[in-house]
Amino acid sequence: MGNVKDFDGAVISAGVEVPYRRHAEGVTTGGLLAQAVAKALAQLDLRPSDVDGLGVASFTLAPDHAIDLAWRLGISPRWTMDDCHGGASGINLLQHALRAVQGGDASVVVLVSGDHFGPGDFAKLAENYNATTRQHLRPLNFSGPNAVFAMLTARHMQQHGLSRSDYGAIAVTQRAWASENPDAVYRAPLTIDDYLGAPLVAEPLCRFDCVPVVSGANAIVVTASDDRRNPSATIRVRALEARHNPDHQQADGLATGLARLAGRLWSTAGLAPDEVDVVSVYDDYPAMVLIQLADLGFAPSGEVRGLIERIAARQLAVNTSGGQLSAGQAGAAGGMHGLVEAIRQLRGEAAGRQIEGARTAVVSGYGMVEYRYGMCANAVVMERI
Repeated sequence: MGNVKDFDGAVISAGVEVPYRRHAEGVTTGGLLAQAVAKALAQLDLRPSDVDGLGVASFTLAPDHAIDLAWRLGISPRWTMDDCHGGASGINLLQHALRAVQGGDASVVVLVSGDHFGPGDFAKLAENYNATTRQHLRPLNFSGPNAVFAMLTARHMQQHGLSRSDYGAIAVTQRAWASENPDAVYRAPLTIDDYLGAPLVAEPLCRFDCVPVVSGANAIVVTASDDRRNPSATIRVRALEARHNPDHQQADGLATGLARLAGRLWSTAGLAPDEVDVVSVYDDYPAMVLIQLADLGFAPSGEVRGLIERIAARQLAVNTSGGQLSAGQAGAAGGMHGLVEAIRQLRGEAAGRQIEGARTAVVSGYGMVEYRYGMCANAVVMERI
């Protein structure tokens, strides 16, 4: 058994989502974040005055920060944090919030992430993602990450002898999960023929390989484990690990920092990959689903095709919300979407897609493309108590 006491003293009490929308009119990023906070507090019968910690991840809240949002929400925090690590932001915020509660810096921490994209907002974000993008990619008429990950997918396809149909199996399966999720943006049935017949965006990627940009928000509440207001089903963290910038963008992108942290993650959790009930991995593209799962140990023999078959047969419950490929990617909320889905599953709140008897989950984060692929990776193993 690993060191499961590492995060003793702090638990996850709630995880909520403001339903994502493709064309959200009359809303703002601040408004979406406020809705998510209010929904999380209502689930626990808490008031803003009960909250003494606030963490925020957002690309479009600027020029405001966590403290500005706290003021607008009537929160007087002892602990605040702003995070800008995209797909790794949810787990990053969680790591710091757990430590804050453990250390007595806060007792009720709300973590919230989300974005609203108006016309042109996403293109502006993609063109000014960082200094490297602005200086070296934008002059080449860089149109965002699709072209970069098309090249990565082509390398992955060649390495493992895969076809487009293999990646399509991921998109089709996640759409099937989404059909059981009333909050998913895209719920209409998707067949492999639909996938193969869709317009190519950047070969070999088609429309269904690329996350659709939406607006929305998510929130998580971390509390002291002895808080009498905790619900009957809380969640403890058995292990949490991060490894960022492991290869300085010099490798081929076919492995993430998860490969470096997986051994310690599972050892600390006292579990093996085949012992978890629910899996959420950051799914900006189907190839990244497979890469992260392999890095985490779900393809121990290196046989990726067998992994695809297990996902398609639902022998492995991966991205049960539909993932971002069907639920949508609400900017920085994408880093918390899979985490909230795992929390819902462990608390028995996933309705028609509920995994019966789910007690353990692993969630990964991945993101922040420098100029070739993501720099950040983290993962958390959780258990219902």
